[in-house]
Amino acid sequence: MNDFDLLVLGSGPGGQRAAIAAAKLGRKVGIVDRRDMIGGVCINTGTIPSKTMREAVLYLTGLNQRELYGQSYRVKDDITVADLGMRTQHVIGRETDVVRSQLARNRVAVLPGTGRFLEPHAIGIAGAGDREQKVTADRVVIATGTRPARPDTVDFDDRTIIDSDGIINMDRIPETMVVVGAGVIGIEYASMFAALGTKVTVVERRERMLDFCDLEIVEALKYHLRDLAVTFRFRESVASVERMPNGTITVLESGKRIPADTVMYSAGRQGMTDDLCLEAAGLTADRRGRIKVDDDYRTEVPHIYAVGDVIGFPSLAATSMEQGRLAAHHACGEPVPDINETQPIGIYTIPEISFVGRTEDALTEAKVPFEVGVSRYRELARGQIIGDSYGMLKLLVSPEDRRLLGVHVFGTGATELVHIGQTVMGCGGTVDYLVNAVFNYPTLAESYKVAALDAMNKMRHIARLSG
Repeated sequence: MNDFDLLVLGSGPGGQRAAIAAAKLGRKVGIVDRRDMIGGVCINTGTIPSKTMREAVLYLTGLNQRELYGQSYRVKDDITVADLGMRTQHVIGRETDVVRSQLARNRVAVLPGTGRFLEPHAIGIAGAGDREQKVTADRVVIATGTRPARPDTVDFDDRTIIDSDGIINMDRIPETMVVVGAGVIGIEYASMFAALGTKVTVVERRERMLDFCDLEIVEALKYHLRDLAVTFRFRESVASVERMPNGTITVLESGKRIPADTVMYSAGRQGMTDDLCLEAAGLTADRRGRIKVDDDYRTEVPHIYAVGDVIGFPSLAATSMEQGRLAAHHACGEPVPDINETQPIGIYTIPEISFVGRTEDALTEAKVPFEVGVSRYRELARGQIIGDSYGMLKLLVSPEDRRLLGVHVFGTGATELVHIGQTVMGCGGTVDYLVNAVFNYPTLAESYKVAALDAMNKMRHIARLSG
């Protein structure tokens, strides 16, 4: 008889939800993680700290109020790392307490330490003491998450040359910064430091940033970031980073030399599987540390599952939570319906971006006809009230059955607003619903009605001309 029906390695969003779901089904569940990492990377070094820091930046800089009170408006003139860290540590502490409480309430045994496979059903847990505790389980869920990937050619010192984890340990806000990599994490931090007044240079080897997003939305973000004095160097690769007495010089392969106080590398993520001794369980990981799973999140070893960032795309906290829940139900022999394919993507840049469904480029490539309906925040009373003159919402509508094919939002509240479109799409609704719906006034949600009317009028005009 094993110690646990289900043992989870990692207490991040995926692991936490897997453990609680199995506990709700009446199983004996344990979860393994270090004492200082309850809640995983998400709460301690990743999602929660970065999003909290973003809110602190927006508040302290007064950035969102400058449309109303002038470009010189600031809540605090000399913003320090301590100002940002105070709010961040407060939220991390509260969120950690919430996770501990949820695990305790559901009688999930928390086993402090780091786990590794001894056998397919046996895990060794190394805690604070010298002895390794051995526990056994019928089923295992791997939810160990990821860490920032560090190129071997870069000499990280966690002070002047850092990765995204090093942001929360900075001793001061740099005057100049180079961000290597224009992916989600790189652009989020680039926009935050630009808002703080740091002169940011973004180096990206590809031709554009966030190439999975709608091109018009990305261009709007790029325009806004350039307005915050961000410099972009696309189709450029870093040859080396030289550490100098008073900062760094980033040397590009084109020969350009960029001086900066700090260089932040955002070179993707690496699965934290190195210390799991996967071979003892009959498993392997790819060079990025990711584990292959099937549609039920089961690995090549039938009783072992893996969820969250450690299995790769989409590597989002929200989807990791759902993966954990589904994996636990399947492991307990009580499968539930799969994740709905209309999953939203949220990017917490300044301003933020969010979308659900397909982009114009994807629809065009697939030869799927669509009509576009656009609403701009500056045309909404709520947009004027909050001082957001740049935000926009775009609907992509099928002219054949009038269903929504995509919803793309840029500006204040984008990550909240997108859920209205997600719900309409998930329920198979049409643009007619949005045209006929009554939205509170004044709200940003009204943008759905404005964009729907725009798309409807265009389709009506085409129908009239087609006779």
